[in-house]
Amino acid sequence: MPNKNPIDKFLQEDLGLELNSQSQGKQKPQRRSRRTQKAEVNDRALLGFEAKLWEAANALRGSMDAAEYKHVVLGLIFLKYISDAFEEHRKRLEQEPYADPEDPDEYRAANVFWVPPEARWERLKQNARRPEIGQIVDEAMEALERENPSLKGVLPKDYARPALDKQRLGQLIDLITNIRLEGEEARGKDVLGRVYEYFLGQFASAEGRKGGEFYTPASVVKLLVEMLEPFEGRVYDPCCGSGGMFVQSVRFVEAHATGNGNGGRARARISIYGQELNYTTWRLCKMNLAIRGIEGKIEQGDTFLNDRFPDLKADYILANPPFNMKNWGAEQLRHDKRWKYGLPPARNANFAWLQHMIHHLSPVGYAGVVLANGSLSSNQSNEGEIRKNIVEADLVDCIVALPDKLFYTTQIPACLWFLTRDKSGRPPAGQKKRLRDRRGEVLFIDARKMGVMVDRVHRELTDEEIEKIARTYHAWRAEDGAGEYKDIPGFCISATIEKIRREHDYILTPGRYVGVEIQEEDDEIFEEKMKRLVAELEAQFSEGAKLEEAIKRNLRELGFGE
Repeated sequence: MPNKNPIDKFLQEDLGLELNSQSQGKQKPQRRSRRTQKAEVNDRALLGFEAKLWEAANALRGSMDAAEYKHVVLGLIFLKYISDAFEEHRKRLEQEPYADPEDPDEYRAANVFWVPPEARWERLKQNARRPEIGQIVDEAMEALERENPSLKGVLPKDYARPALDKQRLGQLIDLITNIRLEGEEARGKDVLGRVYEYFLGQFASAEGRKGGEFYTPASVVKLLVEMLEPFEGRVYDPCCGSGGMFVQSVRFVEAHATGNGNGGRARARISIYGQELNYTTWRLCKMNLAIRGIEGKIEQGDTFLNDRFPDLKADYILANPPFNMKNWGAEQLRHDKRWKYGLPPARNANFAWLQHMIHHLSPVGYAGVVLANGSLSSNQSNEGEIRKNIVEADLVDCIVALPDKLFYTTQIPACLWFLTRDKSGRPPAGQKKRLRDRRGEVLFIDARKMGVMVDRVHRELTDEEIEKIARTYHAWRAEDGAGEYKDIPGFCISATIEKIRREHDYILTPGRYVGVEIQEEDDEIFEEKMKRLVAELEAQFSEGAKLEEAIKRNLRELGFGE
């Protein structure tokens, strides 16, 4: 048996992955590290498994740019998912006496993609180490699009290009082959969906600023969803990126499928609408939803200049539009009907996005929007006037100030705007109990001190912090089970529009309203406290003198002292 190259060795011995026998000769019994065995015991769905898989896939990247490599990897993961789902349904059909496992309609009737023979993963696996593997992958993608119109124009089809190292491509196919998805239990745990989502986040981090164009950090998406609780109705994202808002919304509904008034009906009660300007990002979104079996109307195009859903009135809008977007077509849209609260600045789209979403809200709809902090206080180019008009129209329900370093596009802090057309207490879509009448009030939450650093430049909100923020909002709206709302100095306050108008001139920065956190009272007598502190200081001086003398003594012994 020939010597393994370093990547083969890493894949086989560290990760315990079985390599293709065609390239390795006669196979030895599979060798597995204890770490890998432990991951398998946990259904290979833990973060450790995903992280190790990313580490292995990234080792195969070589000199390829992360933005380019992203489509290579995610396209293959998607193809593996489609093929696995097909094979699983095929096995069921083979057990049925009158079913034809080669009839495409048998699969389409079960909402399973029909995979023609040239696109099945087994063919890629068998040819993974052949020089023409790139062409074989391209043929598979083309065949899959040809047989499934909903995938037309979505899949990457440039694996045969000379710049893509075919040996590394074959090794990547071997790696993905070993993501085991057989059986309903593994599929129910959404193993491959989690891998896809984890890889999206890792690629976003690797691409830095550009990564934020297609990926909103998971903790921010989860906070938006937990606060809005989109149980049913029309869910809309006008700048949907890779579809994270939709995935988290469906996940939320499924997690609450037996309670909270949605009657146990999950996906059937949500209609998804999305639009994305960037064509390659639109493809990522289509794959991200398909890999989870989520149906939705996802259109490609410029939301401002070519709104693909002009008549949509959404029950829930969740969005993370580009911060401070400069070139958004202002001159062509000066008289657009969406600008009910004022003409947005030509060089900043923040209030164009806000007004676009207000325009698309249903009478009881809610919107959660991520914006740059400047949207809360800027008075340049009519922004202050637009913000004033939105506040006076009583559309602002809640403002949340976020900590810095949450996003890949920027390290500056951002904020969340929560908007609604109706604060009278009518329940949102999917809920039956009336809420508290909040007309004339706005909730301010200051979460700037929250979050934990996950690396040198990125922070994440913890599940406990997300729950605290969401529960505060739900308690303020008087939702069932949320507890009693109370103003907490330094964290949250319910302010009237009169206060916003009179004391703050429509500036919505939460820090202006919540005040400072109450410090614990110090009841120690001043004279006694000073004696204690002076004694501690003198002890530290003494310890410092001893340390200084010890250093000088060591230097003298080495011949460097006086």
